[in-house]
Amino acid sequence: MRAAVYEAYGPPEVLRISDVAAPEPGHGEVRVRVHASTVNRLDCHTREANRSNGAAVSLLSRAVSGFRRPRRPILGTEFAGVIDRLGSGVTRFKLGDRVFGNTGLRFACHAEYVCVRETMRMTSMPANVAFDAAAAATDGAFNALWCLGQAHIRKGRPVLVYGASGAIGTAGVQLAARHFRAEVTAVCSTKNLDLMRTLGATHVIDYTREDFTENGRTYDVIFDAVGKHAYQRCKGSLNDGGYFLATDGFRNLMLTLWTGRIGKGRKVRFTLPPKYSQADLELIKRLMDEGRFQPVIDRRYALDDVIEAARYVETQQKTGNVVLTIAAAAT
Repeated sequence: MRAAVYEAYGPPEVLRISDVAAPEPGHGEVRVRVHASTVNRLDCHTREANRSNGAAVSLLSRAVSGFRRPRRPILGTEFAGVIDRLGSGVTRFKLGDRVFGNTGLRFACHAEYVCVRETMRMTSMPANVAFDAAAAATDGAFNALWCLGQAHIRKGRPVLVYGASGAIGTAGVQLAARHFRAEVTAVCSTKNLDLMRTLGATHVIDYTREDFTENGRTYDVIFDAVGKHAYQRCKGSLNDGGYFLATDGFRNLMLTLWTGRIGKGRKVRFTLPPKYSQADLELIKRLMDEGRFQPVIDRRYALDDVIEAARYVETQQKTGNVVLTIAAAAT
């Protein structure tokens, strides 16, 4: 099979398309013919061993992925495709099922085939959802659910999503507005203001023209979907008992411990490792089926153009998700 592989850490150029042996499903596994995957920030950080985040984080990244070279040479955590082989003992799925899911740190989705345990985060695709949308459905939504679920959001309460135009942000706006039923304020650049309204935001703020920390409005929850804000800067915009939800930054681990000890005041929430469940995936599937969640896709690239796709993700200018098209849809 054809796959995008890398054998050393580094920039996008370490990736190459190679012919490798197709995997065979073991006991309790299915093999999926992958129609679409994504290139996301976990792929990019893992490929460069998190060098951009400093020596300490890079060392931790290598401890997980391999100190000298990658243990798993094929990246890609999200997939959508069709089951073409069954291992022994499989009961949840059958040949020909259209499925989507997330392999997490097992990666391996930037390839024509991937083997997945039937007990992992995988489920059948909604009938009205295309492969590219299903492939882009999990990473941003998993992260958004992981964060928003820590804030005990009540219907109608004010929630601000900072960095609302990325994969996590676009999912966060939709989930906060359409699942948690909050009153959502989305903070993004000028070009994405209209998009935020279509995703369910009640209010939008153009960060190039307005600093939300200085407009006098306050929120029960401030969700930093891009890991670029700081609790100290925005705590004055939090209501008493409010939550600052972080997606990145070891400083936020310490703040989580510190603010958790000071009673009913404002709190930081950032937990590692993130926990994603099959229940989360089934919720995402139901919301997609009901039309209450639709992954935003910025660009689509062929597998052969994976280097270009990775370069674009690293610009940090994408809106929503970048999809990698691997196989033509079944006819």
